[in-house]
Amino acid sequence: MTNQDLRAQLDENLDEAEWEWLIPHVQRDSVIVVATELDLLDVGEAIASDRATEVQNWIDEALIAKPSAVQMGEWNMQKQKRFNTLIVQPFVLVQEKAAA
Repeated sequence: MTNQDLRAQLDENLDEAEWEWLIPHVQRDSVIVVATELDLLDVGEAIASDRATEVQNWIDEALIAKPSAVQMGEWNMQKQKRFNTLIVQPFVLVQEKAAA
């Protein structure tokens, strides 16, 4: 599969979800929070393509991470909070949507 094909496939999987819908995935430890300054598709493509160095750099810079207890506490109080989501098995990448 070419990078272009992969990106097109990932683009089809881009979606939006409410925090409440993501909780079961958090409980399975499969949610990764992506900083808003990163492009969700770029991150998904790097993970799906096994570009470990790029992914590790983002982890080191705290641009991608598992949700923190503080984040989850805040989101639990606003279950309608919306996220852009991208499934890259076995992970669910989430990115906070700006408040409307």
